[in-house]
Amino acid sequence: MTIEPGEPGASGASGASDGRRGRRPGGPDTRAAILDVARRRFLEHGYHAVTLRSVAGEAGVDLALISYYFGSKKGLFGAALALGANPAELLAQVAEDGDLRTFPERVLRQVLSVWDDPVSGPPLVAMLKSAIADDDVGELVKEAVEREIVARIAGLVPGRGARQRAAAFTTVIGGLITTRYLLRLEPIVSMHADDVVRVVSPQLRQALRGPAPRTRAVRPPAARP
Repeated sequence: MTIEPGEPGASGASGASDGRRGRRPGGPDTRAAILDVARRRFLEHGYHAVTLRSVAGEAGVDLALISYYFGSKKGLFGAALALGANPAELLAQVAEDGDLRTFPERVLRQVLSVWDDPVSGPPLVAMLKSAIADDDVGELVKEAVEREIVARIAGLVPGRGARQRAAAFTTVIGGLITTRYLLRLEPIVSMHADDVVRVVSPQLRQALRGPAPRTRAVRPPAARP
């Protein structure tokens, strides 16, 4: 077995151990084999149940090789669905800033940049159509959105009802994606990105704030006879 320099297992104890186990070396065929296994396992078992270790074991590769190619479970998921840009990873990049005051605008600009792009956009639209047409894909995408997007946003939002507000935020983004890229509804499909940010960001900001607290109605004093 030959391992190219710079790939996981190229040197050191782990490389020798991998060789003794007969693990598959890195290369285009190996990457394709990993994706085949990952795609099938995600569809059969769901996003949460699949681990990088289980994919590595079935594909006959070292776990470090999956990390080398795809970085994380989110990266593997995006690659398995043939996404040039993974929404969960993009959100993670935006969330690193941590400033909630600018979070809605930054998320919107990231979404518009990726979905408007002629290279990264079409695979995302294809994924959305597949999720609608195929129940298995739809369930997989739903689980990934819940765990990698809604949960991450909820972790940024202080106070009670964080997950509910995070889900509302995601709903607004989902509505924008559906109307602009799937239904191609006018005038939203023809709007410049700056105009979309101006119109939609207040809704996202409100979603993060959550509904106004309920106020108990005050009864007027009874009239004296």
